[in-house]
Amino acid sequence: MATFHQISSQNLECPICLTLFNQPKSLTCSHTFCKDCLQRIFQTRLSRQTITCPICRKETPVPGGNVSKLQTNAPLNSLVDEVKTKNPICTVCETDENLPAVSYCQDCGKYMCESCEKTHSNWKLVSNHKVVAMREVLSGKVPLERRRKCKKHPNDDEEYFCTKCREYICGKCGMVRHLQAGHQIEEATIHEENLKENIKELQKGAKSKKTALENHIAFIKTQRNEITNMMKKLNNNIEKTYEEYMQRLLAERETLKGQVKRCSDKFEKELQVMEEKSRRTLSHMTALEELVTNGVKVPLEKDALFAHDTLCQDLKSFLERDDPDDQSPRFVAERAQKISFCKEAKVNELCLGALEGYTWDVKAEVELPGKDNMTCITLAPDGKMAVGSWKGGIHLYSADGDLKQTVLKDVSVCNIGYLSDGLSVVRDGENKLSLYTEQWEKLNVTFEAINFDKGGFGGLTVDKDDSIYVGYRESKMIQVFTPRGGFKAVREIMCSGYIMPCQLFHCHTTRNLILTDTAAVVCLDGVGKNENVVLKEGMSAWPAVCRDDSVIVAWVTHEDGLVSIDRYTRDLEHVCNIVTNVKIQKSGRGWYYLQEFESGEIAFCTTDRLYIFEELSCKRCYFHFSSGLTFLSKLTHC
Repeated sequence: MATFHQISSQNLECPICLTLFNQPKSLTCSHTFCKDCLQRIFQTRLSRQTITCPICRKETPVPGGNVSKLQTNAPLNSLVDEVKTKNPICTVCETDENLPAVSYCQDCGKYMCESCEKTHSNWKLVSNHKVVAMREVLSGKVPLERRRKCKKHPNDDEEYFCTKCREYICGKCGMVRHLQAGHQIEEATIHEENLKENIKELQKGAKSKKTALENHIAFIKTQRNEITNMMKKLNNNIEKTYEEYMQRLLAERETLKGQVKRCSDKFEKELQVMEEKSRRTLSHMTALEELVTNGVKVPLEKDALFAHDTLCQDLKSFLERDDPDDQSPRFVAERAQKISFCKEAKVNELCLGALEGYTWDVKAEVELPGKDNMTCITLAPDGKMAVGSWKGGIHLYSADGDLKQTVLKDVSVCNIGYLSDGLSVVRDGENKLSLYTEQWEKLNVTFEAINFDKGGFGGLTVDKDDSIYVGYRESKMIQVFTPRGGFKAVREIMCSGYIMPCQLFHCHTTRNLILTDTAAVVCLDGVGKNENVVLKEGMSAWPAVCRDDSVIVAWVTHEDGLVSIDRYTRDLEHVCNIVTNVKIQKSGRGWYYLQEFESGEIAFCTTDRLYIFEELSCKRCYFHFSSGLTFLSKLTHC
């Protein structure tokens, strides 16, 4: 059996931590490291599927993201265990007694028994040598500092370092092999000092970067506290007003608190994402710093040196990144601070109040295929927005403005409607109505619609019973068809006076129709009687019915390229302003469409562009009480 000294000079030390292997794990490249060292390297990986060998940079899959499941180097593990159970013997005695060593001289590189240690301590020439107790070495508290002997020249220490070969050499090897080959040679002590200085610089940079990240996390916490305090203040104001208005405001109080909760959750989520990102970055850098710091313990060579060089480069690259910017969490807090609670009271009404400070903004602006092609937009059953083109095709967009699919490319599409069973009805450029399956296969069903020459274009909508309403601008009438087709219209609704059904929408809970002649928005009952009309001088009107039967109207000043969007009740009573005077790119034709996504975003379409507005916060929510009856008259969704 080899002695402790002989074995420890072999490959029993981890190239990363530079101590005897502890639970050695082998990578697919055959390089071996301690399990804990691999775990720390794995924690610095953004992808938790593979680990990169710090020596050869080859990738090794990590089963289930668990380093413990990597292959254990069983023979090496057994050898290390055996070494740990045996004390080293004296390497100074010239006897065959194999006396146990009690100390180790860092300068001589020798293990000494009690007798040799006394002799060594009494020898004045080595009185300044550093001698450490064997128990300190075995416990791992004191690493061995030693110069290895040259394999080719056993009597010579490896006192030089070849920068090209990245290895320690003796003077003879340097003269014979390395200098003649044009390699650069430097003293080992100088190389080690340079290495330590480089590590110090990296540590200094790491310390600065850690401070920046910690300050950023602290700043995020400060912003969170400010938001929390603001939300508490809002809740306190709501509670105070609720007490003033007594128990009949209970339901409305809870609704408002729910809005505050959603606000708080929204801002908290934004800050949480920022904090988690910074914490991951901090953990990554700390792990790299710890790995690099191991290089100051003992001289590095071979695999350990390659591993250390790689880790130093990784840490250096990391330190070159920009420090985190506090602007993002500050912006979240500033948005939260703009929200306020305003209590209100009106004559003959009790109004708990409203949250103010929410805004809408453009989420996406998309250029539609072709120029001045858009003829209609309709919300599809799968939540996408279907945009029809008179030159051919239906383009399906997500709420983020991404074009997901284009169908019926060869069909001139003027109107689109969706039935409850997944079928769709399409009105083409000749006013012909056709039914299509969910796979956009045309069905053999016909409708006796009025042709274009007589009726002109108009709107189309499908009600909750799947009845199909088709409007005609020139005829100033609306035909109603069943989805079976093959028949004439089951009834007709005449539009009185100047009203032309250019666009049609149905209410979900009543049989009322909302239509526009582009100058005004009109609410019709089931037989075509005018219920209410809303208009604004100098602006064209483009409505849509939302999921809660509220009505949104886009008011457009075409010449100026400005759009404002207001919300109304289904009876066209004004609720609130959503966006005001948003600048849009002027299109060739003054034809527009408006719709609401299931997720709450609002789609506004010109003839060649699609704008998607999202709610950054919420508009004012009013709760009214009149004649002892509680009803909600002005509500937008948070």
